[in-house]
Amino acid sequence: MAGIDSKDIHKIIVACDAGMGSSVMLASQLKKQLKGTGVTVEHTPVNSIPDDADVVLCHTGLAARAKASAPGKVLVSFQIFLGDPAVTRLVNTIKNGGTVDA
Repeated sequence: MAGIDSKDIHKIIVACDAGMGSSVMLASQLKKQLKGTGVTVEHTPVNSIPDDADVVLCHTGLAARAKASAPGKVLVSFQIFLGDPAVTRLVNTIKNGGTVDA
């Protein structure tokens, strides 16, 4: 999948390796930032990404596993858990419209 229009994003999955606290914090932060947009944010292990995910957000170290676990889903990878530009772009695109690229 090349990308997804922001209006088609209803569910973001923050995928982690083994329940790291950092990814739980990121999911919580995203929920607050996206409040009122109609987008839900959930936190799941990278090997258990649900089929109804529209965008999968994970650390670059888990990107290959996330792609294997959720083929065809838009994957946004990041380097740092809080304040990463990729996460900021995702939030801004959802709020302002546009396309999220895989």
